[in-house]
Amino acid sequence: MVQSNWLKENPNLFVFLPLFYVVWSDNVLSDDELNVLQHRISRQKWLSESEKDFLFRQINPQNPPTPNELKQWLETVHKVPLSPADSLAEIGRKTVAFYAGKNPDADVIRALEGIEDELGFIGREATYAFHPEFRHSITQQLRTRETFDVQRMTQLLEGADAPLIHRVKQIISSPEFAYIETDNLNEYREQILSWAKILAREGLGAIAYPKEYGGQNDMAAYFTVMETLSYHDLSLVVKFGVQFGLWGMSVYFLGTEKHHKKYLKDIGTLTLPGCFAMTETGHGSNVRGIETTATYNHADRTFIIHTPNPLAQKEYIGNAALHGRMATVFAKLIINGTDYGVNAFIVPLRDENGNVLPGITIKDCGRKLGLNGVDNGIIRFEHVLIPKDNMLDRFAKVNDKGEFESPITSDNRRFFTMLGTLVGGRIGIPRSGNAASKSALTIAIRYGDKRTQFGPEGAPEVPILNYRTHQRRLIPLLANAYALHFALQYLTKRFINRTEKEMQEIEALAAGLKAWGTWNTTATIQECREACGGKGYLFENRLGTLKNDTDIYTTFEGDNTVLMQLVAKSRLTEFKQEFSSMNAFGLLNYLAGQAATAITEMNPLIVRNTDETHLLDPEFHLNAFRYRERDILISAARRLKRHIDSGMDSFDAFNVCQHHLVQAGFAYIERIILEQFLEAVEQAEDDGCKTVLKQLYRIFALNLLDKHKGWYLEQGYMEGVKTKAIRKLLNQLCWEVRQDAVPLVNAFAIPDACLAAPIALS
Repeated sequence: MVQSNWLKENPNLFVFLPLFYVVWSDNVLSDDELNVLQHRISRQKWLSESEKDFLFRQINPQNPPTPNELKQWLETVHKVPLSPADSLAEIGRKTVAFYAGKNPDADVIRALEGIEDELGFIGREATYAFHPEFRHSITQQLRTRETFDVQRMTQLLEGADAPLIHRVKQIISSPEFAYIETDNLNEYREQILSWAKILAREGLGAIAYPKEYGGQNDMAAYFTVMETLSYHDLSLVVKFGVQFGLWGMSVYFLGTEKHHKKYLKDIGTLTLPGCFAMTETGHGSNVRGIETTATYNHADRTFIIHTPNPLAQKEYIGNAALHGRMATVFAKLIINGTDYGVNAFIVPLRDENGNVLPGITIKDCGRKLGLNGVDNGIIRFEHVLIPKDNMLDRFAKVNDKGEFESPITSDNRRFFTMLGTLVGGRIGIPRSGNAASKSALTIAIRYGDKRTQFGPEGAPEVPILNYRTHQRRLIPLLANAYALHFALQYLTKRFINRTEKEMQEIEALAAGLKAWGTWNTTATIQECREACGGKGYLFENRLGTLKNDTDIYTTFEGDNTVLMQLVAKSRLTEFKQEFSSMNAFGLLNYLAGQAATAITEMNPLIVRNTDETHLLDPEFHLNAFRYRERDILISAARRLKRHIDSGMDSFDAFNVCQHHLVQAGFAYIERIILEQFLEAVEQAEDDGCKTVLKQLYRIFALNLLDKHKGWYLEQGYMEGVKTKAIRKLLNQLCWEVRQDAVPLVNAFAIPDACLAAPIALS
């Protein structure tokens, strides 16, 4: 037995036993560890040569202790009364005293002094190897608790829309809306159609239309319905958006009373399924470049809709492959050989029995990466004849003389006015995407709170949400979801209450939030999938479906990179107008303001300030975000001007500066989101909600400052000591918010029937 062997040699040898157990407990004795031990043993004058040989045999890598021997070593030390703070040397001393009946000599104790430092052990944790119950890890103790009223947070998020949200949630939680598992494309598409018909019967499809056409004249409610539906099936959301949004809204916003009377009621009840046929194979984002033609024939007062070449076919058109009976078709208006630009026309596709009409060719796009419940198709027109009244003529028409007529003189202004009325899609898509992000975060954070992994040696495993890396993966994304929620509410209100004067700004804001928000959706769902490990890869846990179905959101309603350039161009236009309207006095004031910024925000004390109060101060965040936005915009404007002044074509100049322009768009949108998040925090009335929202706001602000630290360092706005302090504080905030993470996702109040993810429910 261990005790008799070591006692037989010399009771003082027990001083080495705890150390030998610790170095062997990892099953590998490194060369460095072996050299240290051999050197220490060989220097001990109180040891005889036979005793040294005995000790050398215990640490011989060629003849390691057996598993049973190692367990006996542990049991031997485990019987010794120890204290939590004992070092290996002290444990060795106590082991000798316990088995020899007396304390070892001083030179025996000195044999182990300092050896922990040489071997790289943490001395105060030595006893954990023998008594893991002594360990009291903060990481183990961290638990979910509610520091705020979850129901009040839900009320804060839902606001005045709460009754409508609850109604929609009840509908999509009903047995009729139970998810189906099928690989049959047609079965899935028909299920989506049947769900859309239920929503139409409930009056939700027509909710934005005027009351005389079966609606409630409530555009804000339409966005709320679309967002809430996004907790369920995203194919349904897109089907809903195509039918009642793109198809219906194009008739409503681009048409006039005759179109409204003829079509809107049937569109709202889904009696008349339709499409929105804008995108062409050769022209996606560049709507002005589309090639489909609408040639007017005054003799019989008709238009001929025609696809002149394969690149002009309408592609990826929702509702086209199976269900659409009519379409709003965007085409170039040709009158007597003159091109009057892009206009919109209602073109029949199928008869009442679903048969494709003459001159129409429709091809099914087939399976996609996601959204397979939507029947996307390709449409070609072969000299299709439609009556004159089928032109949607709110902004332009062909008069009784066969002449083009418009209340808007400028072709450019008319075109962008027409498209501006359809900006609602760029509000609905990011709101839908953020709802999908909320679903993914709910699944991943609840799972992280329950799923245990690893933990201190010999102690229970720890919830993975307690690990700092896991917190840094998910909690900043949770902050993003809250931040976007308030920013998109702000955008919706501005769009609903818009004036013509501010429409350009709203369009840019919608484009930017659509791009930023849907990129965030893609990143969030991917991170949530990874954070759930293999469980996240299972179809039953919905993350794969969410990931696939939202991937196209970065392309829907405009490619995100193109949209960010649009944002930047809008900001450059405003910047140019601001300067052109300045007199000399105004310009001097502007320059003085820039100088004041340099003095107050970029002095040596501020750029190195690591005080926590300063780093958490909203004024610091706002100043930093605004400075970044303004500086990037000014530098982009200067760069463009320099290229153009040097003789470069303006088109080439914009091409050279594209990356710069995208960053200008990002800086603008991030400043807007920050401001709206801060305003939401300040307006929160419940103290508990206000406190946790303030923490999320801080995480959002510091996370973006950390993300852009390279830029701030390059500009001299911060120094390394400050960016390091920001990262450290961000880590600590994520640690603190971890306890609130589950209640924060619970506040989204997503119905269990919609989550349908075992890892989030059990």
